[in-house]
Amino acid sequence: MPSIPQPLRPDDDGGTDTSVASALSAFQAGTATAADVLTALAGTRLLVPVVALLTESEVGEHGLRQEKESEMALPKLVGKDGREAVLAFTGTEPMRRWRADARPVQATAPQVCQAARHESAAAVVVDVAGPVPFVIEGGMLQALATVEEAKRDASAVDRLAREVPGATVARLGTADRPGDTEDRRRGRWWSRRRA
Repeated sequence: MPSIPQPLRPDDDGGTDTSVASALSAFQAGTATAADVLTALAGTRLLVPVVALLTESEVGEHGLRQEKESEMALPKLVGKDGREAVLAFTGTEPMRRWRADARPVQATAPQVCQAARHESAAAVVVDVAGPVPFVIEGGMLQALATVEEAKRDASAVDRLAREVPGATVARLGTADRPGDTEDRRRGRWWSRRRA
C-alpha cells in the first residue's frame, strides 16, 4: 500500500511567505533581480497543483455520460514553441486564481525543479495567473534540480559543473594534496571546481 507523504509544514495555512511576496513585488517593480526572487523561493515551500483527470466514463441510466474512474495528475503548460513547464504557486490564493479545483501539494523549489526535469519540462512557472508570474528555466532550473538530486547522489554536483557553462561548485572540507603540510591543510577549508 503506498504511503502518504508527510507535509513539509503541517501548520501551513496556505498563505504566501512575506519574503517571497516582497521579492516578487520588487522584481516586478524593477528593484530586485531574478536572483533575489530565487533566494527568497529557496527558503520557502511552494504548492504544486494536482487535478483530477478523467480516465474512464460510462453512460448512466438517464443516458448521460458520467465519470467512472479518474486519476490525479500534474498539469503542465505548453508554450507556443511547444516547450512544457511545470506549475508551482506561492500560496493557495494564487493557485485559486489559476484553477479553483486544483489541490495543493507542498514542495521545495529544488523538488519542483527536479520534478520538472523528470517530466522533461523546460521551466517551472511560479504563480502563472499572478499576482506576479516568475519563470525558473535554463541553468537555474538545472542547478536547483541538482540541489535536490545531490541529496541522493553526490555525483550530481560534478555533472552540474560539467554541463552548465560558467557553473562554480564549492565544496566545504579539507582538500589534501600529496606533499601538503599540516599548516597548508589547516589553511584550506574549501576547494573549488570551475567548469
